[in-house]
Amino acid sequence: MGADGGAPLPEDLVAAARGGDQGAFEEIVRRTYVDTFTLARRLTGNEEDAADVTQETYVRAWKGIRRFRGDARLSTWLYRVTANAAWSHRERRSRTRTESLDDAAEPVDAHPAHQPERVVESAGELARLSAALDLLPPKLRSVVVLKDVYDLPHEAIADELGISVAAAKVRLHRGRKRLRELLDEQGSKARAV
Repeated sequence: MGADGGAPLPEDLVAAARGGDQGAFEEIVRRTYVDTFTLARRLTGNEEDAADVTQETYVRAWKGIRRFRGDARLSTWLYRVTANAAWSHRERRSRTRTESLDDAAEPVDAHPAHQPERVVESAGELARLSAALDLLPPKLRSVVVLKDVYDLPHEAIADELGISVAAAKVRLHRGRKRLRELLDEQGSKARAV
């Protein structure tokens, strides 16, 4: 299920899970867990929330696997289930917080291959990029992760987040711009020290 478009799951395994075979579903969980958790971590910004979202993803997936039509790969379907679970989790948490979602920090992926204007030359650079990504607002981070890391089309991102395609494109542009600003600010601070 990885961002690199890893190998698809065997059709017979998916079919068995769709038929209610709990063992087959557990094997799907075993094979996709790391990628599902990674996406949840990128969307939530911390490991505790990511663990909750991952658990919710698999609960939803088990309840909904019989409705999985197979039009897309199961991994793509799991991306969507994970994104929806993360969005629901964030909504639940925002109702219990006093801060607005626009002010909350939410990280995105720091994968250098998805930052064409920047070349990450060291682990320190990668850590700096990751820290900057952690500061992006939730609405921007979600779009950047789904587009730049998981390479979902704008239409799929819009559908998953319940926004228009135009809004998805605007958020992606703003997220990338803000990321560059944060990196510039970090560079200025590092040079001043």
